[in-house]
Amino acid sequence: MDRRSLIKNAGIAGVLAAGVAPAVHAQAAIRWRIASSFPKSLDTLFGVCDVFAKKVSDMSGGKFVITTHAAGELMPAFGVLDGVSNGTVEMANTAPYYFFGKDPTYALDCAIPFGLNSRQMTAWMYEGNGLKLTREFYANVGIVNFPMGNTGAQMGGWYRKEIKSVKDLKGLKFRVGGFGGKVIAPLGVVPQNIPGGEIYQALEKGTIDAAEWVGPYDDLKLGFNKVAPFYYYPGWWEVGPQLSLYVNQKAYDGLSAEYKAIVEAAASYAHTDMQAKYDYKNPIALKTLASQGTKFRQFPKDVMVAAFKSSQQVYADLSASNPAWKKIYADYSTFRRDANLWFRFTEASIDNFMQSQKL
Repeated sequence: MDRRSLIKNAGIAGVLAAGVAPAVHAQAAIRWRIASSFPKSLDTLFGVCDVFAKKVSDMSGGKFVITTHAAGELMPAFGVLDGVSNGTVEMANTAPYYFFGKDPTYALDCAIPFGLNSRQMTAWMYEGNGLKLTREFYANVGIVNFPMGNTGAQMGGWYRKEIKSVKDLKGLKFRVGGFGGKVIAPLGVVPQNIPGGEIYQALEKGTIDAAEWVGPYDDLKLGFNKVAPFYYYPGWWEVGPQLSLYVNQKAYDGLSAEYKAIVEAAASYAHTDMQAKYDYKNPIALKTLASQGTKFRQFPKDVMVAAFKSSQQVYADLSASNPAWKKIYADYSTFRRDANLWFRFTEASIDNFMQSQKL
């Protein structure tokens, strides 16, 4: 009896009893590499690669092995897009808005100011048109993208001096990730795009006046509270920043159907795992920062209003000049409108009540 007949007639129990390995274990052994845009010291951001690689190995019975590499090990932090596109490395994990200088459209696969929160972003990608539209865009550079990580809403960063009004932003040298710089620049800020591993030194030396990264857990590890006393919120430019898994298109096309399914499933698992880690660890780190004298401040209303108006103008200008942006943003913004209406009745309502209670 051949293998197919055995499986058809005996079922899975019969297959296992007969000692025939499941189909995935018959696949050829593969060894790939994944390059991260983050240093190993940021165990949650870089760690998503380890979580992903382990799942791929586990589900393939050890046949599909992916080695993980921190920023600078195989290529610079901001070199991973080109690295995957040209086939230097098979995979990468990164924040796509890092590449807004190549095309602002990349930011829509990550975060834009006053954009979707993490749950809304996941809904748009998986159930809406997000994955379909972004994959059409990435096809131009030979990449297949998968959602793989989200930090949740971020903090607004560390400042040497208080921001009491929008006037205090003028001339501020601010390390702000990705697309946020395009929106905050019209308010007088001088944006600086610096990799995570280099921020502390720049802030300590005064090369920059302020810096944002992610939130309490990572910021405490990086020691920003030692060189800037004021910690602002919310990070309106990163409401639900999504990280992406980049896979070289030719390499992906060469995978079997089983291995493709494993990559997709492992990326989805790692996607959920990252935010779970942040949501668990950030509250603990927040208390530690408070005990060490951090001064928490909410952005003044005039800063929020001015930034929101600036974002809407930037998006209108891009829609008028960039066809790729226009196509994806039209769908994104429609979903954002409807999702925020829904969250207004549910998440926002109960959150506001619970946060006013003594727990």
